[in-house]
Amino acid sequence: MRAFVKKLRKSTANIEDGKQVVKASGSVGANYIEANESLSKKDFLLRIKISRKEAKESRYWLRLIDTYEEAELENERDELVTEATELMNIFGSILNKTK
Repeated sequence: MRAFVKKLRKSTANIEDGKQVVKASGSVGANYIEANESLSKKDFLLRIKISRKEAKESRYWLRLIDTYEEAELENERDELVTEATELMNIFGSILNKTK
């Protein structure tokens, strides 16, 4: 995600949206690590829910980023949106199987 954001044109909107997508995407991984180190089932479920929420938020911010119709950036963004969606589905499946 960070590598993608570094490639973007530096407009005011892209700078702000880029900050948000970096924060949200980093939180996905951080909360997943915390889930795997959790001391209780309740804490595990909470961290997985947060990971799913942050993946959803990452997808939102990615969709707002302006690629200025540069094909390479649009393709990369689409791949990242797909990855965020897949992570949401994985976390949702974990939640369903754990409850």
